[in-house]
Amino acid sequence: MPDIDLRSDTITRPSDGMRQAMAEAEVGDDVYGEDPTINRLQDRVAALLDKDAALFVPSGTMANQICLQVLTDPGDEVLLERSSHVFNYESGAAGLLSGVQLHPLDGDRGRLAADQVADAVRPNAVVAPRSRVVSIENTANKAGGVVYAPDRIQAIAEVAADHDLFLHLDGARLWNAATALGVDEATLATPADLVWVALSKGLGAPAGSVVAGPSSLIDAARRTRKQFGGGMRQAGILAAAGLYAIAHHRPDLSKDHDKAQRLAEGLATCPPFTVEPDDVDTNIVIFEVPTGQADHIVDELQAEGILLTPFGPSTIRATTHRDVSMTAIEEALQAIKAYVDRRLTSATP
Repeated sequence: MPDIDLRSDTITRPSDGMRQAMAEAEVGDDVYGEDPTINRLQDRVAALLDKDAALFVPSGTMANQICLQVLTDPGDEVLLERSSHVFNYESGAAGLLSGVQLHPLDGDRGRLAADQVADAVRPNAVVAPRSRVVSIENTANKAGGVVYAPDRIQAIAEVAADHDLFLHLDGARLWNAATALGVDEATLATPADLVWVALSKGLGAPAGSVVAGPSSLIDAARRTRKQFGGGMRQAGILAAAGLYAIAHHRPDLSKDHDKAQRLAEGLATCPPFTVEPDDVDTNIVIFEVPTGQADHIVDELQAEGILLTPFGPSTIRATTHRDVSMTAIEEALQAIKAYVDRRLTSATP
């Protein structure tokens, strides 16, 4: 059996139609603003997110860091949930690149609440950093692909406005959130001052993200992209993949959610693993394993052809995507159940 790779939705490969679109892409020099395919992608995403303008960037981490650079001054503070990608998985870039302080808050399944944000805003005092940005992540990756509903985002946006803060939305999997909620992406993105979406996760493009917001902020973001080394030239080849993904792959995201639900249901029948299928909102399944054994179990399951990601000493993440079929999910569950049975048998005196 070939490996069933559930480590991330970033491991997807371009479909045949996407490769053809990339090969036929009309290109130009994007630093001069002359790549027509990138310009079309930017216009398309800006329209989908109900923003004035958008900017194509190489990666999601760069998208986050461009947003924070544009919205802050050195010494400012960013309020965010403790499990957020910005806080955990970007190599301390916010402090390095923008000189800002991150203030992590303990949310509900990876999500902040409006009253929590209001309570965390710093007083106006010379001894305190200036609270400047609220950053939310939809879906909340480390919490298990949990979605922020529109009313929750709007309530946070209102608190941010009341305290003269910007709202930044890490929308790496905003496509998945919109699909799960049955709303359009603009409904989730409109309250944010700056928002970005990834093309290289569930949509299956090989690279790239798009930042969107008011024209003035996107103008500043373009300059920051150049300063961060993200100015690309004939990158319309990548933008063509993104346009194709939005048109042809986005409608399939619900299938990934169905696969995650089936995986969670199967894992729930495999003690000593524990998972609550009702907590699976989108395409990420977080399950618990015996204390301190996550790395060891991931290694053992890799030997069985099941690739997963350790997400803590006792936590493992599985992420479904377009390159893993429902049949493959069933095969993965069979292999995992066989592994668990062998493990339990060997542990019996």
